[in-house]
Amino acid sequence: MNKNVERGQATRAHLVDVATQLFASHGYDGTSIEAVLAEAGVSRGSLYHHFAGKDALFWAVLEGVAARVGEQLTALERDAPDPVAALRVGYLGWVRLASDPVVQQTVLIDAPAVLGWQRWREIDEQNLGWIKAALTYAADAGRIERRHVDVFAHIVLAAANEVALKVARADDPAAMLPDAESAFAEFLDRLLASPVGDQ
Repeated sequence: MNKNVERGQATRAHLVDVATQLFASHGYDGTSIEAVLAEAGVSRGSLYHHFAGKDALFWAVLEGVAARVGEQLTALERDAPDPVAALRVGYLGWVRLASDPVVQQTVLIDAPAVLGWQRWREIDEQNLGWIKAALTYAADAGRIERRHVDVFAHIVLAAANEVALKVARADDPAAMLPDAESAFAEFLDRLLASPVGDQ
């Protein structure tokens, strides 16, 4: 890789890092291109070489935050003994991450507004496949009825996001988190803990 390409990649990464902190601190609407330029110490031409505008910069930030979230949740799920346990630990991890200021602002508050609800929902629904796989495992174990797997997958996804949003939008997210986490854990336990015939 030549020096120009390396410099370009370093500049892009620096811009994304700076924008991530500014978007997290001030929100999308409260962050201007001028603020990013001033904080990053780069020229306008340099920024526009990498990003068409603020929307494109926000998208790069969102991709970076989502990748970090994915890595953290994958690490949590790695030692789970079965798909249902992985689902539980993964989504409880997601609820906990809703108290992270960067995740709160970029993923849960700004992304639906900037991308539009439909686009945000389409991205989020990429998680449905592994939720359905976990619930199919639960159905095979007799914990839920197989005919409910698809609908339950949507319910779990919606519930996890609503709980995360409640934490993110709370006046004191850290104070809200224990009750939110406990309630969501109980929801999953009630859904998945007992064989269908024992409920």
